[in-house]
Order: sequence, then C-alpha cells, then structure tokens
Amino acid sequence: PGAPLFQLMGAVVGNLFAGDVTQQAYYVNLLSAFSSSFTILFLFWSITAIAKRLIARLGEQTPARTIAIFGAGAVGALAYTFSDSFWFSAVESEVYAMSSFFTALTFWAVLRWWKDADNAGADRWLVFIAFMIGLALGTHMLNLLVIPTVCLAYYFRKYPVTRNGIILAL
Repeated sequence: PGAPLFQLMGAVVGNLFAGDVTQQAYYVNLLSAFSSSFTILFLFWSITAIAKRLIARLGEQTPARTIAIFGAGAVGALAYTFSDSFWFSAVESEVYAMSSFFTALTFWAVLRWWKDADNAGADRWLVFIAFMIGLALGTHMLNLLVIPTVCLAYYFRKYPVTRNGIILAL
C-alpha cells in the first residue's frame, strides 16, 4: 500500500518487455536505473539553470562563463551520481530511485515556471508541478519537500518580499 505508482510502473514495464516471468525483476531493476539516470539529467538542468541566473547578474555571457555553467552542472550532477546513497538506490528495485526522479523533475519544473512566469500560459507549469507532486506521492513521500520550494518560488516571483510575507508563504 505504500508505493502503488512504483508497483504499477514495475508491473507495466515487466509485462511489456519481459518475455517470461523470470525476466520481470530484471526490467524492474532497469526501471530504477532509468529513473536514476533521468534524476541526474534533471539535476544537471536545474544546476545549469541556477548557474545561468547567477552568471547573468555578472553581465555579458562569455565562452568562459558558459564553460563555468556547464562545468558546475556536470560536477554537481556527477557528484550526486556517484554518492553512496544515490548509487545504491539506482541499482536496486526500490522506490527511492523513482522518488528522486520525481523530486528532481518537480524542482526543475519550478525553475522552468520561474523563467516563464511573466509569459502567457506559464500557469501550466504550476499545474504540471501539482500533477507531479500527486504522482510522486504514489511512490514515496520525499516529494513533499518540494512543496515549500514551490510556495516560496511563487511568492518571490509574484509579490514584494517582506518578513511577514515569507512567513506566510512558508
């Protein structure tokens, strides 16, 4: 009862790709590996998006600054890739890899919304974020940690910043 989406995805992947019952565990392990690889992809994109915003404050974009942005993304994503806890969740049939994927995807979507917040139709990112949080709860409760990030990002992007406003947003 604790991970219905993970079990459903495991059953779908196992039944679609496994030729026989003995191969289902292998494909559920691959599901965790793919979830982990997409976690690293969204982590890389998130780090580079944050680095672009920080470097944009320095002035003109130069080739050296572009290398610094991609270097920061690569170092951050690879450091997380080879961390002990993440690596072991990536190679086992457990909910943590898919949970990390949903968390990274949701955080990246917050950054995408931030970038497009003033454009028409930007609210579709907020709907997508809410949908991903709902799906993620069917895997693991870790994604609940993104909700304060969403609230604070919305507050900082749409309202003037005050102490009471931050407390209310939290």
